[in-house]
Amino acid sequence: MIKKVISFIDYDGNEREEDFYFNLNNAEIIELQASIGGGLDKFIKQIVKERDPEKIVGFFKKLVLMAYGRKSLDGRRFEKSEELSKDFEQTEAYVKLFTELATDADKAAEFVNGIIPHEG
Repeated sequence: MIKKVISFIDYDGNEREEDFYFNLNNAEIIELQASIGGGLDKFIKQIVKERDPEKIVGFFKKLVLMAYGRKSLDGRRFEKSEELSKDFEQTEAYVKLFTELATDADKAAEFVNGIIPHEG
């Protein structure tokens, strides 16, 4: 799980700085692997090799929205839903994060590594 502190200007012109959380659990990784022919690693290498902007943008959008959620107050759950993802997608925080990931390969790699579960 990673926490991204994102500063942005909301639609009322207010400067904001908020914490956003992203995580994929092992079950979600398996589902993602199954939905992508040949697996996740192969797919990422393929789209990077092809430099296909449409595939790269589509993949990062799916990945960011799939990973977005909120920790429950007691820390037992990481709450996700289509509604939460849609709410996040409609903020300037999403725009800022998405732009960063789409234009900076190092930040994108850091994000992907941060949301993938690590044993231990």
